[in-house]
Amino acid sequence: MAVKVLIPTALQKFTNNQATLECNSKNVAELLEAIEQQCPETKGRLRDEHGQPRRFLNFYVNSEDIRFLEGTNTPLKDGDEVSIVPAVAGG
Repeated sequence: MAVKVLIPTALQKFTNNQATLECNSKNVAELLEAIEQQCPETKGRLRDEHGQPRRFLNFYVNSEDIRFLEGTNTPLKDGDEVSIVPAVAGG
């Protein structure tokens, strides 16, 4: 079993229109690498030039925001679900 990644609609055009991906990764940083290898068009859209998640994207592991866990060092295990959620602005 692997980690299930939920891809938002806005990014699905870079994942061959797949709404979910499965990756084997030990932590979120490795997961982002795996996504970029599996779907090269995502490169530069998920992470900035320093390898950190883009400010306008939020990453959740099993519904927990990684900013309140260990960031990109947040460990992952088989069966975890990672959601990529675009930030919403406005009022």
